[in-house]
Amino acid sequence: MTADQLPAGFESAGVYCGVKDNKQKFDLSLFVSDRPCSAAGVFTQNRVCGAPVVISRERVPSSSARAVIINSGNANACTGERGLEDARWMTELTAQLIGCAVKDVLICSTGVIGHFLPRNALESGIPAAAEALGSSSESFLNAAKGMMTTDTFPKMATREFETRGKTIRISGAAKGAAMIAPDMATMLAVIMTDATIFSDEAQRLLNAAVDRSFNCISVEGHTSTSDTVLLLANGAADIDDLQPDELDKFAIKLDEVCQELAQTIIQDAEGAEHLIIIDAEGLKDPEDARRIARMVADSPLVKTAITGADPNWGRIVSAVGYAGVDLEETDITLSINGTKIYEQGMPVEYDEAALSQKMRDNRNVRIRLTFPLGEHSLRFWTSDLTAEYIRLNSEYTT
Repeated sequence: MTADQLPAGFESAGVYCGVKDNKQKFDLSLFVSDRPCSAAGVFTQNRVCGAPVVISRERVPSSSARAVIINSGNANACTGERGLEDARWMTELTAQLIGCAVKDVLICSTGVIGHFLPRNALESGIPAAAEALGSSSESFLNAAKGMMTTDTFPKMATREFETRGKTIRISGAAKGAAMIAPDMATMLAVIMTDATIFSDEAQRLLNAAVDRSFNCISVEGHTSTSDTVLLLANGAADIDDLQPDELDKFAIKLDEVCQELAQTIIQDAEGAEHLIIIDAEGLKDPEDARRIARMVADSPLVKTAITGADPNWGRIVSAVGYAGVDLEETDITLSINGTKIYEQGMPVEYDEAALSQKMRDNRNVRIRLTFPLGEHSLRFWTSDLTAEYIRLNSEYTT
């Protein structure tokens, strides 16, 4: 792993402009490439989606993208035609400032749903962000901060690999702490690389990486209106026509960036006391593994048991049973934090007090479900469900 920094040819900025009330928190981020990029995107599957999702969907895949403008504190969702006009206006102003076509600016917004964007604040904020653009680690950090809503820390990840005597870098920034569910979540991510990748290949690689990362996380199973993951590839590393083995290396590093960002979202889940890692192994097909892992992850009874350090295997096994997968009770074996507690449909004797203490003492709780049905496995990440999560979300707008 390398220090979090931008790939060649990219600049970023984060500023406060007044979308949020708290002047101590940045609320506007800008990512810019000094040359055209191949761009790909993956977006929320919610039929109710924010205006920025509509606009960005129209503009990717692309071979000429130049920038991503992001505001936090206001989702610009459920805002009708005015919301679309505001989103287009944000991209128009950004395009004027960096000298590119409007269609080459992508946009994201995150925050409270159903409020119109404050144009006055953004009218001064977007030029301020453009003025603050830089390629330093601090500029990257500021941009990551500008995306945050209820996040408690900025989320960044960087990977590099060498090929043909040159370095290719992949860097990403993300936000998210709640309304997190597969397909995707209240999460945004901008991933940048100085590799040369055509837009159709970028879309294929991004789809695969998202499926193994952002689509394998859940906090409470609520798919948001604003979810967006964007990949920009500008070719500034000056390595043309990546060969199959080089594309394979790139895919591995892209997966690592996406998975690190996805895991930090779960680590920052609102009110969370535990990160829960669920492995479903030995299934007939990948979708069976996904169904089982997600059903366990989304169970409030499982999540609250983890909060209480209660190795209540009955809740986990019953969630497997209603996942819609063709299996028998005797196919299920379960371990928690390395302790086997249920094997082939029968409980196993174990030291319940010791396992409970182990769960209490460790932030990470690993649930391993194994089956004798096939070769397919999936890892899924979620968080526990605490009274603090309920408090935070019961008071979010009031």
